[in-house]
Amino acid sequence: MTTYIIRRLLMAVAVIIIVTLIVFFVIRLLPGDPLIIFLGQSAGTGTMTHEQLEHLRVEYGLDKPLMVQYANWMTGIFQGDLGKSIYYHEDVGTLMMKRFPITLHLGILALVFSNALGITLGIIAAVRRGKWIDTVVTVLAYIGVTAPVFWVAILLIYTFGLTLDWLPIVGYTSPVDNFWLSTKGVIMPVICLGFAGLAGAARIMRSSMLEIVQQDYIRTAWSKGLRERAVIFKHALKNSLIPMVTLAGIGVGIIFGGSVIVETIFAIPGLGRLLVTSIFAQDYVVIQSGTLVIALIIILVNLAVDISYGWLDPRIRYG
Repeated sequence: MTTYIIRRLLMAVAVIIIVTLIVFFVIRLLPGDPLIIFLGQSAGTGTMTHEQLEHLRVEYGLDKPLMVQYANWMTGIFQGDLGKSIYYHEDVGTLMMKRFPITLHLGILALVFSNALGITLGIIAAVRRGKWIDTVVTVLAYIGVTAPVFWVAILLIYTFGLTLDWLPIVGYTSPVDNFWLSTKGVIMPVICLGFAGLAGAARIMRSSMLEIVQQDYIRTAWSKGLRERAVIFKHALKNSLIPMVTLAGIGVGIIFGGSVIVETIFAIPGLGRLLVTSIFAQDYVVIQSGTLVIALIIILVNLAVDISYGWLDPRIRYG
């Protein structure tokens, strides 16, 4: 197990380095100059001289060759310095500390919502196979998989925000400041983030449970006269959760990727919206750091998923 973890950590480091290289160089292929864009949105642009522009270029390190810029950025990361934002004119680490907890709050809620409800619906559909509830869950799962995030968001906003006026349409309130308002404010974003994951979880859980209940040890449990609850939750559930663990790991990436769209639609000041604003402003340092943080989270979650297989299925051994 230790050897496997070390090997996976080394692979994770290699993947992170590749991600940083791709993001660093691809973002610089975009046409335009981030300093020109920034100055074009600032007051007094007409008084900016060529010498002052070059001074800003030196200040942000944009006058150096690309490989030197990359090396300086990576060196700063190892020293705990993510750089300085061109657009926000603020330390990137400070920006991330402000925005990331909001995205993490929505992401955790969406992950719990999608997996808890999806697993429950999948179990019910498998146990009641061929019944009306199985049909309902299957139809809803197909709709959830095919429905775009922005379409779901628009429907929710129109129904619960504009027509019924039950939920706030835009903005974010911390649960520390106002728990009730925060709960109302995150309902629609969390549903949008977790809707596709919920549908996928229900489908995978149903298929996995149907496969497990056909096994000999499940039939033996039934023949012993055990109750349905004991057979399902004590014998069948644990083995059927193995595909769900994999799906949960994939779901983390989907949720953080979807946060870019959802936070923009609902005007939530999280990491996703920060990245969107930075992309339009070509704020290189923010884009690089935000992508790096998301990549780290996904890689660590996938590592935890791989390790958890050994607990869920003792037959799995790591060489």
